[in-house]
Amino acid sequence: MRARVLFFGMLRDIVGTPAEAADLPDGSTLQSVFDLYRGRFPRLGELASSIVVARNQEFADRATPLAEGDEIAFLPPVSGGRNTDPIEVAEAGNYFALTRHAIDTRGVIARLMTGAEGAVVTFEGTVRNNTKGRPTLCLDYECYESMALKLMAQIGREIVASHEIGRIAIVHRLGRLLIGEASVAVIVTAPHRRPAFEAALEGIDRLKRVVPIWKKEHFVDGEVWVEGEWDENLPR
Repeated sequence: MRARVLFFGMLRDIVGTPAEAADLPDGSTLQSVFDLYRGRFPRLGELASSIVVARNQEFADRATPLAEGDEIAFLPPVSGGRNTDPIEVAEAGNYFALTRHAIDTRGVIARLMTGAEGAVVTFEGTVRNNTKGRPTLCLDYECYESMALKLMAQIGREIVASHEIGRIAIVHRLGRLLIGEASVAVIVTAPHRRPAFEAALEGIDRLKRVVPIWKKEHFVDGEVWVEGEWDENLPR
């Protein structure tokens, strides 16, 4: 049985490749594939409790059996490349995108507006110039693009269904960002301000916990992948 195995963030650095084809015995599970790579790269074993696994762009329990042609992804804790830009999904007036260019907040707001809203709330996460006093030069963002966009759209649909809002947009930057640039924007339109604020806060909080996006922080004296934390309800 043949499968494609993907590695992201710090795991890619440990393994030394972003992807490889693997020949696996029949009856293999996600756990047995992880054990295979842990044997080759012991550092993966040290990180095992914080690594989440996906099968065919869906989070999956490690006991999940595999089939011919599966795509397996090992995902380090989220911290919050294609040449085409943006990579986007637009549905029911909502908008979700990954981009390697500056986020056009005003343009996104314009595509959400219908005239029925009494509030527009915009959250932008920006690159700060230090981490705990250690000067930051820049950040690099990468993600599992197809899965990230699917989850961003899912989060948006669920927020629209559970809050009294009109529309929502979630846009995240990829690639290198400089100090002061916006890395992410969550924009919500609603008839009234309170639901808009609540929906925007839920949007960024959920994105940080479940969407497979990672960042590397560059300092004057080194660089490091930023370790976040997965949502505790994801399968392990």
